[in-house]
Amino acid sequence: MKVQSPLLHNAAPRSLQQCMRQACSKFAPTWPLDRSIAVNPWWEMRDETFSKVAARLATLGKINCLMPGAYYKRQWGNAISSSHLQMAKEELRVEATQEQLLGALETPTVSKPWHNFVDFLDDMVEQRNKMAWRAEVEQQISQFCGAFFQYPERMLSSASSEHAFFQAWREVVGLDKGIGILMGAREINQQIHSLPESISGVYEAFQKEVFAGQFSEAACADYATSLLLDVNGWTSWLAYQAWQDRLLGNDNDLIEQLLAIRLCWELLLWRHLQAKTAASYELIKHQFLAQFEKSETHFDEILTSQQLLWVWQRALEYAYQEPLQQQLLKAQPSPSVTPKMLAVFCIDVRSEPMRRALEAQDPAIQTAGFAGFFGLPIEYRNSFTSEARPQLPGLLRPALSVARAAVSASERKHNGSIQRKVGNQDASSIAPASFGLVEAGGVFKAFDLLRYSFSKMRKRESKTSIEENSIWELRSNGVVISKEDQAQLLLAILQALGLTKNFPEHVLLVGHGSHSANNPHAASLDCGACGGQSGEVNVRVLAQLLNDVSLRETLASHGVTVPNATRFVPALHNTSLDEIVCFDAPDEAPYRQWLRGAENVAQRARAPSLGIESKKSTQIAAALQERSNDWAQLRPEWGLANNASFIVAPRSFTKLINLEGRSFLHDYTWEGDAGFEVLELIITAPMIVTNWINLQYYASVVDPDKYGSGNKLLHNVVGEHIGVFEGNGGDLRIGLPIQSVHDGTDWRHQPLRLSVYIAAPIQAIANIINAHAAVRELLDNGWLFLFAWDVEARSMARYHAGQWAPVAVEDTYV
Repeated sequence: MKVQSPLLHNAAPRSLQQCMRQACSKFAPTWPLDRSIAVNPWWEMRDETFSKVAARLATLGKINCLMPGAYYKRQWGNAISSSHLQMAKEELRVEATQEQLLGALETPTVSKPWHNFVDFLDDMVEQRNKMAWRAEVEQQISQFCGAFFQYPERMLSSASSEHAFFQAWREVVGLDKGIGILMGAREINQQIHSLPESISGVYEAFQKEVFAGQFSEAACADYATSLLLDVNGWTSWLAYQAWQDRLLGNDNDLIEQLLAIRLCWELLLWRHLQAKTAASYELIKHQFLAQFEKSETHFDEILTSQQLLWVWQRALEYAYQEPLQQQLLKAQPSPSVTPKMLAVFCIDVRSEPMRRALEAQDPAIQTAGFAGFFGLPIEYRNSFTSEARPQLPGLLRPALSVARAAVSASERKHNGSIQRKVGNQDASSIAPASFGLVEAGGVFKAFDLLRYSFSKMRKRESKTSIEENSIWELRSNGVVISKEDQAQLLLAILQALGLTKNFPEHVLLVGHGSHSANNPHAASLDCGACGGQSGEVNVRVLAQLLNDVSLRETLASHGVTVPNATRFVPALHNTSLDEIVCFDAPDEAPYRQWLRGAENVAQRARAPSLGIESKKSTQIAAALQERSNDWAQLRPEWGLANNASFIVAPRSFTKLINLEGRSFLHDYTWEGDAGFEVLELIITAPMIVTNWINLQYYASVVDPDKYGSGNKLLHNVVGEHIGVFEGNGGDLRIGLPIQSVHDGTDWRHQPLRLSVYIAAPIQAIANIINAHAAVRELLDNGWLFLFAWDVEARSMARYHAGQWAPVAVEDTYV
């Protein structure tokens, strides 16, 4: 009796389309360039352990989720010690000697065992001296996607409303006579016209012709994943479209339409080979179908082969965690003083060195860390465009819109000229766009661009087109919200800040932004979470609300009294210059001197990392200014590179520690958080956001080819804002440019999973974990690490596999 393979069987309970549809939900979105936010590329795979995801991706897409052995070998004896390896082995339950672990670093990475049909064709002897079909398929799909999303109104003119993306591709590819000529297969043009005309027809043809009615559910889902990984960039872009539709409560099947397009290419080549070379067809057919029975075996082999490298990765993370934990455990709170000024910064890691520099100016200066959108769930609409710009994390949908109150005709004319000036500056910030502006503007524009190039100290212009001297209005569904609703919003923000009493006279609300020239990825250097925007709108709006006398009266009726002498000042931390600009602040304000002193300290500390050797503060500032305006500068700043931890605790316990710009710092005092509602917000929002930032940097280092956007020198912008090609084709590139994580000699970001330290009771943290599946999946499956920190008892416990285990304390620190 013949035994049917468990991986290949008849009469599957689900259709081929249903099985393959699983893959469509496993891709994380990528945001457009002008709204760029950092994204965990494995977010939709968090329900599996990181190690299993890594093995699956290595199997299906030759993707690396770990560094090469040579990288870990360089860390051995420097960062990584024998004790770190031992701790990693015990945690991962791996039995291996030190010699075996070192030997694993010499073992070459396992190549992709899974082959799509197009890969088998490219392996044929007669194809090896010709253009690869894989490259042609990728180029054809990518160029179509670029055209479709740049000019949808043209592409949709003749396509039906149902599955318009697929239908438009079907029409366009049928008109392309060049495919057969380029590939030396003229007969394929006629075969294109016989492709199925619907998505369901694609699956029916595939099931009948390729699988002959038999298929494995799991293996076919893997096959679909592999096909989408071939065009991972565009799959991620379509995932963004789906993400936006879900926020609005709408359905979106664009990824499935892309999968159908990719399947059509497989089907087309299947038929082409069948008609052209029968012997080769039969051989490749056998090899292609045989791997469906071996897919799980290949997966298990790679999972096993990566096991020892995971020990090295975990040891590297221990090498960072252990000294940080000992610093936190021995930390003594800084002395309590009556504050002269409070400066509230975004939790961005670049704020940490600036906060230390500012606190060093006077013992009575306090700083605090808060989420970069400052608790305002808003989108911004200016007077010049109809498009709204989100000013909050991409995880969330704006609940309110903010716009300037009605202005006079003369003000509109004045601000319109400012908008046009800034608009031209934005367009010319992308090199290819500059030539179009020169052509349209003639020699006058050319002269302006030359002046820009040779001006080393050009004054910074706001690229966010904020309307100056604005009176802001908060609206819901187009209607200005009531004073009571505004007061309730402010109450929630002040409570989350822990600022409901003892207000100092000066409170700076410090958003952050960056400035660079000729940089398509400029938005990624602004807030890494808030839609790729600076925090300027948020701090301006919040300061206006908190300074409003009538709103203060309403707040007082709810038990929060803001003294008349307290003034909230909006400010912006320019992270490329280490400069803080205050808006609407008096020149004689005492904090201006403190800010200048802090800027000098922060600039001097950062200069060596940018290769600036001058010792004079004025020269360092000038060099930073020149660097940010230099069109040829590939590394205007290091952004959030080398981020490694998220610390949620009172600032007094971290104030005396140099965290080296590697920590996101969120102020939190659990004793004032009734019901732990603020803690729940921190764990379910900022912690998720920092995980996204951390793993985008991690991914861009471990696999810069698949999860990085390549060399900035070769970038061409697609559709003005969609993304970039590296050169003039290939897949859409996502993630960070290589220049954002590598200095030309070595990596500037150490790929570590985020370590989260929360100063709160274990039970409160556990209750929140149990209440939120996404948080629990991240923790249980090894996507980040979580520690509960008791600042009073000077003890710490780690959450692992659903349990809490105490962290060892060195005796010298007790």
